[in-house]
Amino acid sequence: MTDVIVVGGGPAGLSAALFAEKNGLETTVFDTDETWMHKAHLFNYPGIGSQDGSVYMDTLRNQVDNFGVERKQGEAVTGVAESGDGFGVTTEAGEYEAPYVVLATGASRDLAEELGCALTDEGVVDADVTMETSVDDAYATGAMVRAEEWQAVISAGDGAAAALNILSKEKGEHFHDFDVPADADSAFGGMVDEA
Repeated sequence: MTDVIVVGGGPAGLSAALFAEKNGLETTVFDTDETWMHKAHLFNYPGIGSQDGSVYMDTLRNQVDNFGVERKQGEAVTGVAESGDGFGVTTEAGEYEAPYVVLATGASRDLAEELGCALTDEGVVDADVTMETSVDDAYATGAMVRAEEWQAVISAGDGAAAALNILSKEKGEHFHDFDVPADADSAFGGMVDEA
């Protein structure tokens, strides 16, 4: 059993996984590599001057891997349901459980609907500012919560918001993920880029 299951490996899903794992929550991501980022070229993403979307995804995957996220590359999720004190996720290869689930499946809302998440009048998943849905401890991120307002930076922010809310619940107080140079030195063994 893992602490957080993330369904989807685009900017939203991998951001959620990164924030959760680096702050002590064991995280598993199911990534079928169907992200729209493979069709994108980034030049409006903060911190990136100009980069191919696929190259960006490789960088982001390496980053989550380096923090210890268990990434199930190519393992498609076929179902999700409430189970005991959390959620059961079914894939072609088996079943997994976690107290929290983050849905980051782009514009596909099928799993959210299967789970019983409320939809808005526009037909998108109804999520609050923390990205939590009407189903406690289930989060929806990115394109599934917006009608045609899809953007990589927003999706990554949604994933971060979901992870921070989960971390706040787990720690019993508002959790902030704000790193300082000493944190980077600790995480990367003094290999911090000062530029």
